[in-house]
Amino acid sequence: MTVRRVPWAADVEAVFARLAARRHAVWLDSAGGPAALARWSVLAAEPAAVIGHEGGVGRIVRPDGGRTGEPARNPFDLLRTVLANLGRPDDDAAAHLPYGPGLYGYLSYDLAPYVEPKAGLSARRDIPLPDLWFGLYETVLLLDHARGEAFLVGSDGPAAEAILDALAARAAHPDGQHSTAGQAGRGTRDADLVCNFTRQEYEAAVARVREYIAAGDIFQVNLSRRFTVAAPPGDVARQPADLYVRLRRANPAPYAAYLGLGEGRAVLSSSPELFLDLRGGRIITRPIKGTRPLRPGDEAFNARMRDDLLASAKDRAELVMIVDLERNDLGRVAEYGTVRVTEPRTLEGYAAVYHTVATVEGRLHEGRDTTDLLKATFPGGSITGAPKVRAMQIIAELEPTCRSVYTGAVGYLGPPTPSEPAGRCTLNVAIRTLIAAGREVHVQVGGGIVADSVPEAEFNETTDKARAMLAALGLVV
Repeated sequence: MTVRRVPWAADVEAVFARLAARRHAVWLDSAGGPAALARWSVLAAEPAAVIGHEGGVGRIVRPDGGRTGEPARNPFDLLRTVLANLGRPDDDAAAHLPYGPGLYGYLSYDLAPYVEPKAGLSARRDIPLPDLWFGLYETVLLLDHARGEAFLVGSDGPAAEAILDALAARAAHPDGQHSTAGQAGRGTRDADLVCNFTRQEYEAAVARVREYIAAGDIFQVNLSRRFTVAAPPGDVARQPADLYVRLRRANPAPYAAYLGLGEGRAVLSSSPELFLDLRGGRIITRPIKGTRPLRPGDEAFNARMRDDLLASAKDRAELVMIVDLERNDLGRVAEYGTVRVTEPRTLEGYAAVYHTVATVEGRLHEGRDTTDLLKATFPGGSITGAPKVRAMQIIAELEPTCRSVYTGAVGYLGPPTPSEPAGRCTLNVAIRTLIAAGREVHVQVGGGIVADSVPEAEFNETTDKARAMLAALGLVV
């Protein structure tokens, strides 16, 4: 593996526009947020293989369409096998870089029964995406936003050629005029929008969760609704790469991502939430609970919102509840006594909202690996509820459709090395995430339901969240 310094991509959107035309382009995009979180971005294309799990069967597919190895039934066993086969010697040149060649993709929420068989899933599965999708990228473009440095990391071949071609095109067109990314498309009509819950159905589901809480069955459940926008021919929603650029401009986030799955399918995320980071055996997770609006330029309003959020006993209690859950999950695979809460509650500002966030850390037990960590913690507690397994059962009972990628995880899985035998990973919680599937775009939004939740208010909150996501993209709801 080689590390080569390359010209800084001052207009990364233009580089992406060129790269997005290549097979299975991906972009882990630190588009915005606190500087300490939004330092590194990764772009790649032309994977050497695609690892997928669908219909209960996992497969590895080469670029020519050929399949490698025997089908695997368990997706986590498949990931472990692939990562073990990618294991490589330590490389001093790449040791200081947090990302490199490896697996980039997603785990959908619908993998939950492979972690906890009692969890269950909603009866209707209607989004035609695999439950798991990762590309094996042998070369990546790594951007260090703090230093303004760019590196080509990996080996020569089609992937390196694709990246160098994108960088050369940017140099030839420094104003980015060759790119159509981010240009406005016409909005959709009201008739093009459908939801998997009516108002009456969602409010009844919230009321049912409150009954479970009153009975002592559960403390909190994250209940969501999904909006589907039908995209007429020529609409911006038919162009996932352009749609992603609009999303990152409207809602920049430190754990944003674009995954080009091919055939008009893509995952577009503007998530602010870190699910897992594993480096050198150190595990970090940063659950979010508590949100208030932010208005750029209106400091009086913003000060009121910050004070209101920090003073909210309800939001504080929800975060404490999820922190306890995350501590328990990490404790399954961490060395005894290493799990600790390093930040109980801190306020962070993003493009349009404030959040309260906690940080929980631990050290992975010797002999455990990335796959063990995933099986101990997936899906994240902040988007399920507490107790976690019972919350997932109630989600399966009350939500009419499977979640697919929404509230799963998007990011990077790195292979083991002698100095890091467990491997590496950085994964977001796939909230504020759009799924482009052919002529439809799906937007799912939810919130934590607790004892004092008001069904009408919870419905209105999900509507506002969906409207804001789509309106920021020029899609009228």
